[in-house]
Amino acid sequence: MRKVVMPGNETIAHAAIAAGCRFYAGYPITPSSELAAEMSKLLPKVGGKFIQMEDEIASMAAAIGASVAGMKAMTATSGPGFSLKQEHIGLACMMEVPVVIVNVMRGGPSTGLPTHPAQGDVMQARWGTHGDHPIIALAPAFPTEIYMETIRAFNLAERFRNPVILLIDEILAHTYEVVEIPEPGEITLEERKLPPSGLNRLDFYTYNRREGDPPLLPNFFQGYNFHFESLAHDEMGFPTTDPEKVAYLARLREAKIEKHREEIWKNEEYLLEDAELVIFAYGSVARAAKEAVNRLRAEGAKVGLFRPITLWPFPEIPLKKAVGARKVLVAEMNLGQMVYEVERVLRRDVATLFKADGTPISPVEFVEKIRGEL
Repeated sequence: MRKVVMPGNETIAHAAIAAGCRFYAGYPITPSSELAAEMSKLLPKVGGKFIQMEDEIASMAAAIGASVAGMKAMTATSGPGFSLKQEHIGLACMMEVPVVIVNVMRGGPSTGLPTHPAQGDVMQARWGTHGDHPIIALAPAFPTEIYMETIRAFNLAERFRNPVILLIDEILAHTYEVVEIPEPGEITLEERKLPPSGLNRLDFYTYNRREGDPPLLPNFFQGYNFHFESLAHDEMGFPTTDPEKVAYLARLREAKIEKHREEIWKNEEYLLEDAELVIFAYGSVARAAKEAVNRLRAEGAKVGLFRPITLWPFPEIPLKKAVGARKVLVAEMNLGQMVYEVERVLRRDVATLFKADGTPISPVEFVEKIRGEL
């Protein structure tokens, strides 16, 4: 284990290389541009490829193309670029292509506040592309965690053959902090499963598999003749409008994530044993929340923190077990997004602390709000 001081954007770049990423396509956009700059330096050193595309749509397409050719691929962006990527995120979901998308959130909508933090893209991460589709989204909050969750994002993408979205914000992207970097032998990497050699190519059903498993798709140029299709398709990858086949493939796409939710879920429970009020917060907001918990505990107030690291699939069961019937305060740098998931799961209204003015929620604001709730 070695310690390095660097900002979140650079941390993600170094973690991506450690995870085996060998292709990056992107387009400069604040506040994620440093990530692309760092990848442009690191990739050539390990035999990887970096390309700056003409826009965000093309960047996502290039990352998909590199992935189907067998490379671990990543792209990064912020709010407006994330919106542009949505069509091809849907393409990756439909074709079941592993790719990691980093979204460094900033104030919006539209051009909004390019140099200020926000958490306004968390629902877009789940439902930004149209139609029913599976997705995984992670939201780390601390420097070493950003490193390890970047590696986990690649592992999950490869294991489930699905896009994985890594969400941070401008604060985490630009804050220089100490990152504890494990040695290569201390990191577990997952590789996509490929079809066994010697299969009869005429009997090769590209998308057929057991419910709950990802498909065993070959990489391009492995000698298999198979079909990738953005349209609704059958087990062989060819377009179909047959309702039974369409429903079957849609169910398989969802099941590969839903049946493994407990393995994907990750969260932190901080001082919840005797807590009378539980803060629900994620990302950089959770850091302020943890400091507020410590200050309030020093005053004798029984407050705790539930911090989801996996945002999607939403951690329903862990949240229910951790919170129970206790008071809940949901804090977000938006006007209310994940709060609706919390209320849906707990089946009751909760207290809220929202902020969408380009400034972070401070520990003092937490303390003042919670004193009024207890």
